[in-house]
This record gives sequence, structure tokens and C-alpha cells, in this order.
Amino acid sequence: MSGHSKWSSIKHKKGKEDAKRGQLFSKLARAIMVAVREGGPDPSLNLALYNAVEKARSYSMPKDNIDRAIQRGAGQSGGDAYEAILYEGYGPAGVAVIVEVLTDNRNRSAADVRNIFSKHNGSLGQPGAVAWIFERRGSIVVDAAKHDEDEVTLAAIEAGADDVVVDSDGFQIITDPSELAAVRDAIAAAGIAFEQAELTMMPKSTVQLDESDARKLLKLIDALEESDDVQEVYANFDIPDDVLEAVAG
Repeated sequence: MSGHSKWSSIKHKKGKEDAKRGQLFSKLARAIMVAVREGGPDPSLNLALYNAVEKARSYSMPKDNIDRAIQRGAGQSGGDAYEAILYEGYGPAGVAVIVEVLTDNRNRSAADVRNIFSKHNGSLGQPGAVAWIFERRGSIVVDAAKHDEDEVTLAAIEAGADDVVVDSDGFQIITDPSELAAVRDAIAAAGIAFEQAELTMMPKSTVQLDESDARKLLKLIDALEESDDVQEVYANFDIPDDVLEAVAG
């Protein structure tokens, strides 16, 4: 996997034990509510909701919290109206950054995101500035310590995945966005335990960072992810394994 994918896996593991779990659950609940309002409360008929619920489960979000978010989204328990906004910008070393936001106050979110970019050696760009560098994909990450390459590759092929990227730490099964749920279910049915399964934005090209720029960029990403309105942050960086271990440690 690329340094970016590895960093995503590291964040996922940390998130499951994060002291800011309450904030994380609030963001996951918000995504569930928006998915319900856009496609209905039945996960079997609403792929976006199915993916949002599965992501919440992957972070050990309690079933009661998930059910309440679905009820709020369906209008059974009130709740604010949120809109999805995409911000694009540049981080240290010219790294392209996309920020997905769900907010009930567009002006607040825009000011917050702009301020974070400015404080962390970045700049907010215009719509379309960097979106062309990314493509929406499904991603399923499997721990190499639990399964071998042949087992994972065969299961992924039979499930209809597009590709399997392999390295010493794990396997990243890549799917078409519309096939993520089906491939994820097939992988699970084949007895493959996965660490993470989600829709993501994968860069078509990456910028390799040295330790100095890596530290600066990851501070920018951390600051963006700490914002209440920010759901996801994507960037086209690659960090060598030794540098990633240094900055992640």
C-alpha cells in the first residue's frame, strides 16, 4: 500500500481507541443521518446508508447510537439539516488536499477550513483545483498477519474486486464504489477478516515527502480532522515506510 493508505490504516486503529471517541461518533452519526435523508432509512435499499453504518460499526460505534442516528435522519427524533461541501486546497510541498464537510452552517465551515489551511503551511483553492487528481474508489484493508496473499487475492477476484495491492503490512482490496458492499460481504463470507472497509478518494499520482514535509502535512490533516464539521480528508502524498514510522510514532 502507499504511504497514504498506510496512514489511513494507522488512523483507523487509533480512532478505535481515541480519547475523542465522542467527537468521532458524532461525525459518524451525522453521516448516517444525511444518508437516511437522501435515500431512506433501510440499509438494504440505501447503499450510502449501508456503507455509513458499516463504517460506524468498524469503529465500534454502539448499535443504539446507530439506531438513533437513523431515527433522527428519518425525522423521528428531530435534528438539524446538514449539507455536504467539498473543499480543495494545497498542503506543504504542493500536496493536493480534499476536505469533505457535512455542516449546518456553510459560512462557519468555510472560515474554519480556510483558517486551518492558513495556519498549517497550506492554502485553500478554488472548486476543481485538485479534484481531478483523485477518483472515488472502494477500499478494503486486510492485515497480512492474519491472512496470506494467495488467500486474499483469490477471495478478492472471486468477489469481483478490481485490484489487490500488496505489501509487507497488509493487502488493500480496491473496488468500484458501487461494488464495495458486495465485495465486502463476499470477503467476509470467505472468512477474510478485514481491518477497514470504506469509500475513499484515491490519488492518481502522489508526492513523496521527506520527514520535515511529512510532519507538516500530517499536522494539517490532523487539524482538519479535529474540526467538528470535517468528515474526511484526502491527500495525494506518499511517505516512505521509515519516515512514516518516525512521524506516526
